[in-house]
Amino acid sequence: MSEPTHSSPSKPHKSRLTLYIVICLFLGIILGFTLNQTYLEADNQKLENVSQALLALQSKAQASTDSLEREDLLSQHKALTKDRGTFLTARDRKVEPFALLADIFLRLIKMIVAPLVFTTLVVGVAKLGDISAVGRIGGKTLLWFISASLMSLLLGMIMVNFFKPGEAMNLPLPDASESSGLVSVGLSLKEFLYHVFPASVIDAMAKNEILQIVVFSLFFGVATAAIGDQGKVIIQFMDAAAHVILKVTGYVMNLAPLAVFGAMTAVIAKQGLGILTTYSIFIGEFYFTLFLLWLILFFAGYTVLGRRTRELIKKVRQPTLLAFSTSSSEAAFPMTMEKLQEFGCKDKIVSFVLPLGYSFNLDGSMMYMTFASLFIAQSYGMNIPLPTQISMLLVLMLTSKGIAGVPRASLVVIAGTLATFKIPEAGLALLLGIDPLLDMGRSATNVIGNSVATAVVSKWENELDTAS
Repeated sequence: MSEPTHSSPSKPHKSRLTLYIVICLFLGIILGFTLNQTYLEADNQKLENVSQALLALQSKAQASTDSLEREDLLSQHKALTKDRGTFLTARDRKVEPFALLADIFLRLIKMIVAPLVFTTLVVGVAKLGDISAVGRIGGKTLLWFISASLMSLLLGMIMVNFFKPGEAMNLPLPDASESSGLVSVGLSLKEFLYHVFPASVIDAMAKNEILQIVVFSLFFGVATAAIGDQGKVIIQFMDAAAHVILKVTGYVMNLAPLAVFGAMTAVIAKQGLGILTTYSIFIGEFYFTLFLLWLILFFAGYTVLGRRTRELIKKVRQPTLLAFSTSSSEAAFPMTMEKLQEFGCKDKIVSFVLPLGYSFNLDGSMMYMTFASLFIAQSYGMNIPLPTQISMLLVLMLTSKGIAGVPRASLVVIAGTLATFKIPEAGLALLLGIDPLLDMGRSATNVIGNSVATAVVSKWENELDTAS
């Protein structure tokens, strides 16, 4: 796919779009805080009372030696948990109009992602010419992804051991029957392979299974190149289709400020700014660690790209802001692709590396997995030996691959890891309230990690234009 022909004349509009996103971000925070203090005050107070009652019942049940009394307390706990769910549903319904703005935007983006990945990747692979070129570039890409993933997991492990944010929680071990409410991801090799290889490409596209779409696109692209002149018709068609989808992307992106406004209003209205105070130390330490990860990623990019790293940072600011505001790196995918092409990365490299990155190189999510898992262990006073922590890191490295399309993917993987290492899974409840705030930073970091990876592979392949 060649450079989008519509990119040049729309630059002033794009700079205004960034301004509108920032304005709507702050307007959403202001309105969300206002609603939190007025419209949702009674709902939030009910939820706060129920949460405190649940903690009190849990402590009493653990301290009780009378089996009948303990059973009665646990049944009260179960009833209150049900009430809490009812209150949450009622509160969510009140801010639903704002949440819908973000949901509609994300649905429109998801509508674009599968055909965009398919068309651009087929064209990119076909232009590479032969399977040896695909293998060479794929090898370099996976080398970077594996290194970046291990580094992200290791940084999360080091910093959570340094800060020890969980020790301040000092919680008693929960009852074994308690659950986080999330379905854990198993460690089955069979399930992993089934997730990689599609039984139906139509089904993969319908479910936005990026990794399965990538696998089919690789086969399709290599086969298109292999049939010679006949394949040129397919390449021209896919190239034209990709340009049409990018044009559609331009239309959809006009809704981004509204989506950001709706997402921020809904989050702050429900959680309030008080959640920042309650978990301020954990949130601060997490974002400081993310900032360190950004520095490491950009430094790693600098070793290959040199001074052009600064230019790359400027180019990816807008998709990073969009991912942060919407808590979705997928929402920023089309814009990231376009900005990397503007930076000078050849389209065939961008269309090959970037989709792979959305399954194999979610650096922000990887760092969060070790950070959050060990935070929960610390909260219950569990001492996890270093060899066990390293085992956990390696398990996360394997189980996290290819689950980008799973809702709340990081929490789902963490739930499976906690169960594997006998850490109370109910501890995830500690993070559910602030997860939307943490997800914003993770999503932005995922965009940065994949942007650096694409630029580096482009440079390694001598496919990076000197002038952007």
